[in-house]
Amino acid sequence: MSRTIRLVPQLVGMFVRTKFEYPGAMLLAWFSQATSYGAMYTAIALIVQRFGVLGGWTWSEMALLLSFHLLAYATGASFSFTQFRVMEDMVRLGTMDAILVKPINTWVYLVFSGLNIGYTGHIILAIGLMSWALTQVDLVWSISTTLYFLATLLSAAAIVASLMTMIGASALVWVRSRHLYSIFFGFWELARYPMVIFPFPIQLMLITIVPLGFLSTVPVAVLLGKTVPLLGDSAGLACLLAGPLMVTIAIIHWRWCLRNYQGAGG
Repeated sequence: MSRTIRLVPQLVGMFVRTKFEYPGAMLLAWFSQATSYGAMYTAIALIVQRFGVLGGWTWSEMALLLSFHLLAYATGASFSFTQFRVMEDMVRLGTMDAILVKPINTWVYLVFSGLNIGYTGHIILAIGLMSWALTQVDLVWSISTTLYFLATLLSAAAIVASLMTMIGASALVWVRSRHLYSIFFGFWELARYPMVIFPFPIQLMLITIVPLGFLSTVPVAVLLGKTVPLLGDSAGLACLLAGPLMVTIAIIHWRWCLRNYQGAGG
């Protein structure tokens, strides 16, 4: 274990150096990502300001929701999306076999040898928008509030990383799993809006089968003292438990997929 931990900074360092080989392209990618999300958020802001509220949420509250959603997603995805999106190709081409025989934990190698710093643009935009939103909403800070905010942010990031890991790992058994990311991002887009605007079946799915409701709308609603559909007073505790629960499920799924992997030849 200690040897694996010592290898992590080296894996990250090698990957980061490859990305900085073309700094202009990297900075342009960060700028384009931030601009794309900025344009989307501007459109949402115009709609909310035109009608006053969206599902009972003002623009400043929506800004906190959107920034929390983007920051949690970017944090979790930087440890999982690009790394596990290519699992399907690695299985099909046989390169996964070479990784499995490396003298290091397979998951650790995949995650940290491809740690995606490309989400820096997302993170900068999210922190900027969040900093403004926190000065506008009626939120009284205390030690417990601060700890809860940080804990739910980490829990939300863990949910993203867990779901993406499970989708990628499924390729070890099914070979084809990339199409599942389309389903993930469909629900991910819904998660940037308050759950109260959706019908009951979608609300239920966002806190159970695809628990991306815990990515933003549930924890932010708890912070702002809003009622959370279906969860009620248990929403605060559910936010804290959702991340660890999904990590546990992802570990079980990952190990099951590794045990049932038969190699490129089937």
